[in-house]
Amino acid sequence: MSPTAEPAPAPAPATGAGGTDSAPHLRFALLALALGGFAIGTTEFVAMGLLPQIATGVSVSIPTAGHVVSAYAIGVVVGAPVLAGLGAKLPRRTLLVALMVAYAIGNLLSALAPSYAMLVGARFLAGLPHGAYFGVAALVAADLAPEGLKARAVSRVLLGLSVANVVGVPFATWLGQTFGWRIAFAAATVLAAATAISVLRAVPWAPADRAATFKRELTALRRPQVWLAVATGAIGGGGMFAVYSYISPILTDRAGLALAAVPLVLAVWGCGMVAGNLLSGRLMDWAPHRAMVGAFLGMAIMFGTFAYTSANPVTAIITVFFLGMALMLPTGLQMRLMEVAGDAQTLGAALNHSAFNLANALGAWLGGIVLAAGLGLTAPMVVAVALSVAGLAIFLVALALERRGAGAGAAISRR
Repeated sequence: MSPTAEPAPAPAPATGAGGTDSAPHLRFALLALALGGFAIGTTEFVAMGLLPQIATGVSVSIPTAGHVVSAYAIGVVVGAPVLAGLGAKLPRRTLLVALMVAYAIGNLLSALAPSYAMLVGARFLAGLPHGAYFGVAALVAADLAPEGLKARAVSRVLLGLSVANVVGVPFATWLGQTFGWRIAFAAATVLAAATAISVLRAVPWAPADRAATFKRELTALRRPQVWLAVATGAIGGGGMFAVYSYISPILTDRAGLALAAVPLVLAVWGCGMVAGNLLSGRLMDWAPHRAMVGAFLGMAIMFGTFAYTSANPVTAIITVFFLGMALMLPTGLQMRLMEVAGDAQTLGAALNHSAFNLANALGAWLGGIVLAAGLGLTAPMVVAVALSVAGLAIFLVALALERRGAGAGAAISRR
């Protein structure tokens, strides 16, 4: 891809009008990979909804129980580059299955944890395969898809994460509240095992890259564009978490909705994420750089709009859907990292989810600071606008540096 121009849209493959869905083997492979996203998304967020039950179960306070969420996020940040680098020499299907087996074990240990300390350790272990799975799954999806449809295939993998917010998280939360929080983690174990079996059966086997080594994968960390892409996601993606982390008091205290309505509104947010995910694949295939700029601008506009519409229950719910739809950044950043990582593809792709877990921590922290300062429930939305604009600025700097480097390389080649 030329860094100075958007690629022209490629013609649809001859397999049919359905694009990535027209070839049955590709459809089933993407479904298997997306099932892993569904399992991970359900498990990651369900712990937040079950904190009171978890706190009671291991005899700690609710704020202390919140550390199990932090332990998982730290596991994601640490595990993504380490496991992706160490597993780069394995066949990708084998690595995906191994990661899902590890994820199943981490959740089984969570369900069986006899104490708070053991639960924190188990959640850290469960977080380790998260980012590496998504990174490798994205690479497999892109390899299987024809030219011009690669971002769409990657978006289908990430679709499992979006659907989890609509279906998986509410159901798992109900399951945990009704039958005990350990049942929710046991269900996650079953989902992870089902994913491992599905990947083994539906994803075509391909030989390993024998030239891949952990040392070669680490070369991704020497590339400024990789760090700029991570910063783009960690800062630009923080806006969502600045608002999402405090969505319950925003909806109840500002919009005037009943507490019982909050899960339904979060499902509306999830529906917007699904719609945005489906749209993002097409846009990123068509014009990736312009689509990324548009995604950042869309987020900034919608977060700013929410500062006003959140005062009314009807307009708040409508805006929540478009907030979810505006979040097209994960697909674009995934493709960006795969583009700029060079031959360190596995580690580069896995860094996407490290970036978004850093965004989670940053957004929630900044949102909490402005609320603690007494600036009101619209303050996190202002933070979200600022983070979206900052992410856009970093992305534009990265593009400018890329174009300058391409221009310098062209000048040298003409000498």
